[in-house]
Amino acid sequence: MDRPSRLKRLRFRAWHRGTREADLLIGGFFDFHHESWTDEDVDWFERLLEEQDVDIMAWAIGTAASPARFDGAMMARLQRLDYIKHPE
Repeated sequence: MDRPSRLKRLRFRAWHRGTREADLLIGGFFDFHHESWTDEDVDWFERLLEEQDVDIMAWAIGTAASPARFDGAMMARLQRLDYIKHPE
């Protein structure tokens, strides 16, 4: 799959998680950062989307430690939470 198609699919998956909170956190992260991602970052995000929303949210807000397979720069960016825009 070419990169634009892959990113389009990931954006849809990021914004259609099942709860508004997860959509804002995961979709907002995608929208804010995806343009600067390397292929490895895209792979990381794709793996992250396979996880449960409650786990991703817990890792992002720091109520649970993230698994070693997700540690690194991408998780650090997810944990900053500076990308969430509250809808007006």
